[in-house]
Amino acid sequence: MAREIMLHAVGIDKRFGPTHAVDHVSLDFYKGEVHALIGENGSGKSTFTNMLTGIITIGEGTFELDGQKIAPRNQVDANHHGAAVIVQEQGTLDGLTVAENMFLGDEDQFISGGIKNTRAMYKKAQELLSDYDLDYIKASDPIENYNFEDRKLVEIVRSTWFAPKVLVVDETTTALSQNGRYKLFSVMNKVRDDGRTVIFISHDMAEVLSMSDTISILRDGEFIKTVSAKDVTEEELKTLMVGRQMSGHYYREDYGESLAAGVALSMRGVSVPGQLEDVSLELHRGEILGIGGLSECGMHEVGKALFGASYERTGEVTLSDGTSVDSINCAIDHSIAYASKDRDNESLLIADTIQDNVTLPSLRKMGLPLSAKRQREFAERYAKDMSVKMVGVSQFVSALSGGNKQKVVLARWLGAESDILLLDSPTRGIDIKVKADIYALMDQMRRDGKAILVISEEIMELIGMCDRILVMKDHKINGELKRSRDLSEQDLISLMV
Repeated sequence: MAREIMLHAVGIDKRFGPTHAVDHVSLDFYKGEVHALIGENGSGKSTFTNMLTGIITIGEGTFELDGQKIAPRNQVDANHHGAAVIVQEQGTLDGLTVAENMFLGDEDQFISGGIKNTRAMYKKAQELLSDYDLDYIKASDPIENYNFEDRKLVEIVRSTWFAPKVLVVDETTTALSQNGRYKLFSVMNKVRDDGRTVIFISHDMAEVLSMSDTISILRDGEFIKTVSAKDVTEEELKTLMVGRQMSGHYYREDYGESLAAGVALSMRGVSVPGQLEDVSLELHRGEILGIGGLSECGMHEVGKALFGASYERTGEVTLSDGTSVDSINCAIDHSIAYASKDRDNESLLIADTIQDNVTLPSLRKMGLPLSAKRQREFAERYAKDMSVKMVGVSQFVSALSGGNKQKVVLARWLGAESDILLLDSPTRGIDIKVKADIYALMDQMRRDGKAILVISEEIMELIGMCDRILVMKDHKINGELKRSRDLSEQDLISLMV
């Protein structure tokens, strides 16, 4: 029986100044399939789907959804045509309730005689949350009461409650814990089983192969090939993405090295209400210390607490000379860098340029008077070192893909030559080639005597890169594992659950 086309894309094209983001791409997406769209950062994946879902306007070409041509003016218009997206970054708005975020742009269904029936809206939203086993999220609560992951789960409900014909999942899994991923995968399977279509964007090749029926590859804005997931290997996908054979050795290959004696940063009896309970640790010079755990275990708060960014923190964070790290300014002044998991809100100035973002922590060492030429050359050097795909350093960070935003974050701290690096989900949304480059950079920094803390939900990243791994559970450290060839995922999982 012939498959039915759900989405027919013909000659889709988009330019941003001299950058050809999507170059006349034509693709078919079928009913009842999860169709992965993969490629390196800047390959055009998000630009293509952003045009489909009304986030940006179509440059050239046409989308035909279930037999009707569409050219969405915005996301609400796209929803009304049957196309929805769950984005990689935070997609909910502070100042609104959970329900108001869920029905943003669709409030008319609760308005009668010019009056909005707020109670009915809350009731409907709570019913939908319950359908997704998210009863603990209250529809009437301000959205800012919830953490990054819970807000993503609200976005999943918002994007699927009206049964869109095409659901775009754009790097969403990188923002979710394992439990959150299971919820998302369940939604994706339901959309496919209902005869609708999922367009799945992910840099995790194992995830792509396990979840997808069909895979299409973009490179530098151009369509390369469409393959069946069952007929291709991970290595073949990597080669198609980057245009050459990729080495599979991403992780460190050394074992048995002794732990450096010098302690760079220590935490003693640190607690943060509802997030950390009496946590103590030592980060040594010349080591990569990993922290892992399940969602809500408290691991993401550790980075903030060490950086002086947890304002309800009790306990002590001290440098080797006894200096107390009690504020962000103190941390930066003492060569500590922090890259948050929530990069748009906590690591970047989204409405500013790449140059300003990269140079910000290094302005003092540039000396006075500040030279515009020196700042530009500094930003260009470190943005190039991190392979940021950009028009130039004067480009606004908001125009970059998620992966390239992450590169800007790392370029900033690379330029600052920080001695202590606190990296929360450092490879989130990063493509395979750059992920390998970041791992190599981390290993070199370790060899140079820098102290690196890596907080990650990727178990293999922790096993592959860390000298020691602290596993957290219920806001406490539940065990420590040392680097070993025999260390397995199950060893970590047994301490997490």
